[in-house]
Formats: sequence, structure tokens, C-alpha cells
Amino acid sequence: MREGEKANVKAFEEAAPVRRPAATGMPAVRLVVADDHPVVRFGVKNMLMSEPGFEIVAEAEDGEEAITQTLEHEPDVLLLDLQMPRLPGLEAMRAIMSKSPRVKIILLTSTISTQQIIEALQIGARGIVLKESVAGDLTESIRAVTSGDYWIGGERVVNLLQALHGLMAKAAAVPERKTFGLTPRELEVVQCIVEGCSNKDIAKQFIISEETVKRHLSNTFDKTGVSTRLELALFAISHKLVAPID
Repeated sequence: MREGEKANVKAFEEAAPVRRPAATGMPAVRLVVADDHPVVRFGVKNMLMSEPGFEIVAEAEDGEEAITQTLEHEPDVLLLDLQMPRLPGLEAMRAIMSKSPRVKIILLTSTISTQQIIEALQIGARGIVLKESVAGDLTESIRAVTSGDYWIGGERVVNLLQALHGLMAKAAAVPERKTFGLTPRELEVVQCIVEGCSNKDIAKQFIISEETVKRHLSNTFDKTGVSTRLELALFAISHKLVAPID
């Protein structure tokens, strides 16, 4: 964690006391919060703890830790960032669903494609909440999924099959950009390569280790069939995988 982030989190913790869930006659919803940004984790945790009926039992800062904490604490709900270091959110969700299918997973994300929504729901996600809508949607989405429904597109969904049919029709009408199976984080790394960044620069930008950067590059080379950074940059530009460089 960067020094500035540590200071911000410490300042927030000192300024905002944690309130425990009030007694409501019903067991509190037990949650694990998994996001690689500590300020986001604290904000979500503080918001939920200010409401009655929620209990944060653990936190995680990467995909692998999300799996470990979820399997250890067996929460009712896992709030999982889609773009996580070490293991992307969808891959972490696959691992969790194979071992603990009871947990209800709500994905938190800044952006998500229609195809990713379909894939997430097929894996077992119960909800998708955009981070820009967390303040207004999060508590309602948790209550929706714990009652057996889904939360998609900012609203409660009862009939998942009907929602999936609608999403698939939308995906067919607007073809998704071909990404060769690259994850959102791998596409971000490719963008950095095109911009001429070193592994150290990329690691610093995304707050991950250089070993993780090397792993992303190795996966990207395998998926695109290239073997050097230059070939990857040329491949990315020719296939419009990255934003144009000014």
C-alpha cells in the first residue's frame, strides 16, 4: 500500500467511528469485502456498518485472498471487485463457486461489458453494482440477493432467465470488441506496453508486483501468439486492442 493511501485510511478511521449493526430481531448479513483499493474497502465497510443488519467479517485486497477469506469465513455475501490483482474477479468467483456455492457474490466494478455480465451470471454472480452507484444501490442490492433475487442494471431482477435472454439479445445486436480472451487487467497492461512503460512502471501504476506484471505478459503472449513486447504492441495497435496514442 502506498504511504499516501495508508495516511488516508488512517485519517478516515480516526474520523469515522465504526457503528455496530443494531439489533433487528434477524441475524446480521455477514459480508466479506474484496477490493484492491484500501480507501474503497474502508468506504464500503463504513457505509454498511452504519446501517442495521450488516456485519463485515473479513476483507481482502486481491483475488487469491478473496478466495481464502471467503472459504474460511463462509459469509452470506461476498462483495468482489471485478478487476483484482493476482487473480481477476471472474476467476476468483469460479474458484469460490466450485467450493462454496452457497455464498452470494455481488461484483463491484467501474465498468463492465454486456458479455462480462452474462459470463458473471453464468458463473454464479447474484448481482453487479457499478462503483459510481454504490452509495445508492449497495444496501438494496445486498437485500435483494439475500432474499433470493438478483441485482442487474441498477434494479432487482426476479426472473434471471428473462434477464439473460435480454442481455444476450443486446450482446448479439452490438458485437463486442474482439479481445482474444484478454482480461481487463491484461488489456490495461497491453495499453502500458504500447505507451512504452517498463515492468517497473506498470507495477507501480497498478500497485502490483513485477512478478505479477510478468505473469500478465506471459498470459498475454500466449493468448495473442506473440513473443516480444514490440510484437505485442504492433498486434494491439493493428487489432485495436488499445486506445490511440496521441
